[in-house]
Amino acid sequence: MQCKTDPETGRVIYRCHNNFGPLDPSGLGNIYPQITDFRAAALLGNGGDDGAVKLGTRPIQPDYYRAPEVVLGCGWSYSADIWNLGVMIWNILEGTELFTQVQDTEGNYLPRSHLARMIALLGPPPKKLLVMSESMAQVEWSPAITDERGKVYKNNREYFGGPFFDKDGNFLYNDLVPARKLEDAVPSPETSDREAFLSFIKQMLTWLPEERKTARELMEHPFLND
Repeated sequence: MQCKTDPETGRVIYRCHNNFGPLDPSGLGNIYPQITDFRAAALLGNGGDDGAVKLGTRPIQPDYYRAPEVVLGCGWSYSADIWNLGVMIWNILEGTELFTQVQDTEGNYLPRSHLARMIALLGPPPKKLLVMSESMAQVEWSPAITDERGKVYKNNREYFGGPFFDKDGNFLYNDLVPARKLEDAVPSPETSDREAFLSFIKQMLTWLPEERKTARELMEHPFLND
């Protein structure tokens, strides 16, 4: 490979090659793509012949966009991306953060505050979700997660600081729940577009992951087509 040495720094500089000749399609059949997402990529979906669905259990998503099933440790799948999309679309179109005060002044995530704002906008979570959380939130991770301060977390409950609900499904931090409904959070005027937008958002922001529309279904929504 052609190269030269920079006289000022002494570093070796290699010539860039942009033309590697014609593509040989005969070898493409032996090429397999590999996801190298810092070893965090996971295969989800139907886990095998038994039809069981494999769920992710480790923390994902930026703080402001984190789906409820991730915080509660219920296990997550592709539908977590739909929640993520709904929050992002809201922030872009409305120009405001849908979920506020989910971090403290030092930028640390506040799961109980985030859940409190979800409850304000969506109402209390269904019992089904809390039962799933109780059964999965303490499943141990392998390997455990170590944060930047060296603290080790072995499961979701340790990582996010739960439980957040008592055995009867009551939220333990009701003093954090603001008086703010999803309908009241829209600054847009009362128009048909506003109602269509709310309908569109509500199909993405649901407590239960299975109730969220898929990306294909969302493409058919009147908000995107009228």
